[in-house]
Amino acid sequence: MNATMTRTNKVKSKEQSNALNAWHSAGYTGSIIAGTGFGKSRCGVLAVSHTIKDGGTALVLVPTNQLQDQFKEEFKKWGHESLLDRVDILCYQSAHKLEGKEYDIVICDEVHLGLSPVYRKFFENNHYHRLLCMTATLPEEDDYRQLLESLAPTVYTISLDECVAKKLVAPYDIYCIGVSLTPMELTAYKKANQQFVHCKYLLGGYNAFDEASRILNTGQGDAKAAALFFGAIRKRKAIVQHADNKLDMSKYISDQHKDQKILCFAGTIEMTNAMAGELDGDTYHSKMTSKQKKQSLDKFSNTTNAILCSAKALNQGFDVPDVGIGIIAGLESKALPMIQRLGRLIRFKKGKRGRVYILYVKDSQEQKWMEQATKSLTNVKLIGEENLSQIFTNDL
Repeated sequence: MNATMTRTNKVKSKEQSNALNAWHSAGYTGSIIAGTGFGKSRCGVLAVSHTIKDGGTALVLVPTNQLQDQFKEEFKKWGHESLLDRVDILCYQSAHKLEGKEYDIVICDEVHLGLSPVYRKFFENNHYHRLLCMTATLPEEDDYRQLLESLAPTVYTISLDECVAKKLVAPYDIYCIGVSLTPMELTAYKKANQQFVHCKYLLGGYNAFDEASRILNTGQGDAKAAALFFGAIRKRKAIVQHADNKLDMSKYISDQHKDQKILCFAGTIEMTNAMAGELDGDTYHSKMTSKQKKQSLDKFSNTTNAILCSAKALNQGFDVPDVGIGIIAGLESKALPMIQRLGRLIRFKKGKRGRVYILYVKDSQEQKWMEQATKSLTNVKLIGEENLSQIFTNDL
């Protein structure tokens, strides 16, 4: 192991110890909010080891089957494989059905995905003595954030950029590139936006989203306007997520990195398949079998210049340190998915600098989502098409 990696691991281990010490001081109940690449999984393993080393049981909750398998490997990686016969590792979609169970410790990985009205039933119907929750950022929804603070108050926080400053993850550059809609797409977008504006007016303006939700939940009010309002939102989103010019721009960008691995994120499975076809890449998404997904991951991991296209399935838990080029062609307004995707691309490796291209439709709702999703990040550059070629020869 080289000196740079040794130093990075020492700093990372110290910060993980600081986080766990804060959790201990809070009575073994709390949340660690740490940027992707910090090593939250190791914190979970160490917390379990400390709690049940002399007996007892533990539960680890994760959002996906892939993370179930990865958490088992984390116990082996850090020398605690012997504990696995006393550790249950379940997905949130299974755990919420449990009733009357008791654990010495519960670890909630990617806890923001385990706080829905259905999944939170686990916390109501079971008993545990210690609770450690982990995520990259606090949930942005007021209800989810308040619930998390009630269940497991924040005891330690380190942002993604603080992780970069401490050299726990690689530095990065983000290039936001606006594309235009085709004439046909633009016509459809304007029509959907007009419907949105009209229905928003009918629903009272500023609080139209909440009002539409209330109407559809209670059946009281202008149900037609509420349904058309949400229909217009979905239509606008579908148009920008499937914009044809994103495919052309993705191809142009990938051609500049032919000797490197590229990880692409689309907004839908349909667009994921379209990008893979355009870029001659492979796919990874929820409609594939476990065998197919494993084949895609193995190929990507073992090839020097592969392209892998996904939607949301790789937002969590994917770890390939030698991938540093990303193309994001599907956006959400929240910062968390952006931080998770960025985290896939800046795992520490000596000399590495992550490079992320965000493609958004200019003068659309997606431009607002881009601005919202990147507002907490540094090294974000807006690039016009006239300056596009410069980013492959110069640092802007």
